[in-house]
Amino acid sequence: MPGLVLEGGTFRPIFSCGVMDALLENDVHFPYLVGVSAGISDSVSYVSKQKGRNLDMLVEYRHDKRYIGIRNLFTEDRSLFGRKFIYETLPNEINLFDFETFRANPAEIWVGVTNAETGEMEYYCDKEGKEGFLLLEATCALPIAFPPIIYNGKQYYDGGLVDSIPAKKAIEDGHEKLLIVLTRPEGYVKEESKAYKIAAALLKRKYPKVAELLLTRHTRYNKEVEFCNQLEKEGKAVILRPSEDVQISSLEGDVEKIKKIYWYGYDLANKNMDRIKALFD
Repeated sequence: MPGLVLEGGTFRPIFSCGVMDALLENDVHFPYLVGVSAGISDSVSYVSKQKGRNLDMLVEYRHDKRYIGIRNLFTEDRSLFGRKFIYETLPNEINLFDFETFRANPAEIWVGVTNAETGEMEYYCDKEGKEGFLLLEATCALPIAFPPIIYNGKQYYDGGLVDSIPAKKAIEDGHEKLLIVLTRPEGYVKEESKAYKIAAALLKRKYPKVAELLLTRHTRYNKEVEFCNQLEKEGKAVILRPSEDVQISSLEGDVEKIKKIYWYGYDLANKNMDRIKALFD
């Protein structure tokens, strides 16, 4: 059976949400999903079959200080994002998450996280959600913007530090045909980041392995993209990604741009639906 591989990118995966909503509309359900950061976090609404839920949340709360804002760094959240608001209040009180449908769906969701002490990638599949959305918090925990998240007694950061596009993980798990949803346009090359250098300097003493990962992330990312491109050339994958003219920034503030890239993803998936369905043959 085929697998769905999802890249992260904070708000950029709203493109992927458009893709997944098109899949829902066409009754296409992947039995296996793997990803990191916001990519895999957004996918839970696909598994719970709640079309449009992610777009509604981002459009409604993008400029809500409870959702994102500097002041959250000085609350119990200790994060740029309001963790309690996002992972508790929204799914349980406001934009209700369908836990029953989510848990009844047989699809596996593998969430990639980075062990803050060892610097190693680890994957977990927790459909029961015994600790709420804690695993999703962990995979979104970009250093400095988030504190490390404790899950199963260990400290974790964003899985994208090690493997931003875990296509190899999907293949290792026995899924030879993949739909890979990227959030950067074709031809994008990640460069060494000044922000990551600063973050690495701040983390070097307490989390030296994480600091090393930050400094070398761009080289791993570019190799992962090359690997995915090769899979597509070999007929083993369908890659969907935004075009240069609709891409958004990680913390995009223009709601109209957010809507535009969502609908671009939705339309692109529909245009490629025959190719996507052929992965199941």
